[in-house]
Amino acid sequence: MEFTPGIELSRRFHAEAVRPILRRARPRLRYTAALLGPGSEVLGFDSPRSTDHDWGPRLLLFPDGDGAGLRDLLADHLPRTFLGYSTHFVTSENGTRHLAQATGRTDHGVVVAGLGDWVRGTLGFDPRRPVRADWLATPTQIFAEFTGGAVFHDDLGLETLRRNLAWYPGDVWRYVLACQWQRIGQEEAFVGRCGEAGDELGSAVVAARLVRDLMRLCLLMARRYPPYSKWLGSAFARLPVATRLAPHLTGALAATTWQLRERHLVAAYECVAGLHNDLGLTEPVVPRTSGYHDRPFQVIHAGRFVTPLLAGWPPAPLTGAIDQFVDSTDALGDRAFTRGVVDCPHG
Repeated sequence: MEFTPGIELSRRFHAEAVRPILRRARPRLRYTAALLGPGSEVLGFDSPRSTDHDWGPRLLLFPDGDGAGLRDLLADHLPRTFLGYSTHFVTSENGTRHLAQATGRTDHGVVVAGLGDWVRGTLGFDPRRPVRADWLATPTQIFAEFTGGAVFHDDLGLETLRRNLAWYPGDVWRYVLACQWQRIGQEEAFVGRCGEAGDELGSAVVAARLVRDLMRLCLLMARRYPPYSKWLGSAFARLPVATRLAPHLTGALAATTWQLRERHLVAAYECVAGLHNDLGLTEPVVPRTSGYHDRPFQVIHAGRFVTPLLAGWPPAPLTGAIDQFVDSTDALGDRAFTRGVVDCPHG
């Protein structure tokens, strides 16, 4: 069977299967239909491999007012298959859902929910009036999932909420960029220092961390919410700068000596520094590496980018948004936790 990308599958599932049922049974129903939230297809990274779990003809359906009976209505009238895919989901022991042939009533993939409740539960705040702490407490993966995907029918204004969160406000963006440079500045000299001490493995580990931070920085500069680790490289590869940067980032990861590792990182630093200047957010910064004090290591001196980006920002820890300093999947998946962490230092 020819693979149909999940967004297109969902679009057609709404148009050809769900909407006709609603028009016949509830012709006056006002609703919004979309595919947002978790799932590789929402970010456009799905492939035939993705079809083995949490993937299929699925949809978010947000009715205006009481949605009672809609799920049962669809269970009774949806076709058993759509474009060759079953519309029946079963849940495995580990909690994932996958398609299977229906042996009884169809357990379909249409989630019926109130728009406001679903949005607040997903984001942890009201997107109509986001405040600074909302931006900082929300992982970029969540923003990517909410602003990605597609809306197929919108009587209730979901697209307006998505536009509100399309990208950080200017001052928050500058702060997040500054904190990303801060992370680079804290470790850029360690690639050489570890290697000089005979610790090539430690040097490689530091280099890998710096590569990840540079990739995230490039996405932030391009106004793209960085996804979590599984899709970070895929998202980075879509940036125009990736053709120039990827060989150096790959070279830094593949190098077996700290000197070669450093040479690749130097080229990457200078390229990314040029991207910073292209943004025009600060006065131009000399995009060249130089020695680290009197030690024989070449660094970009990332602090030179931090200070001008923070002009006008109130005194605050240089920790940034939640996923710039929290690296636990369980923690980042808990909206109450992330909000509590950010509210503590940022007030």
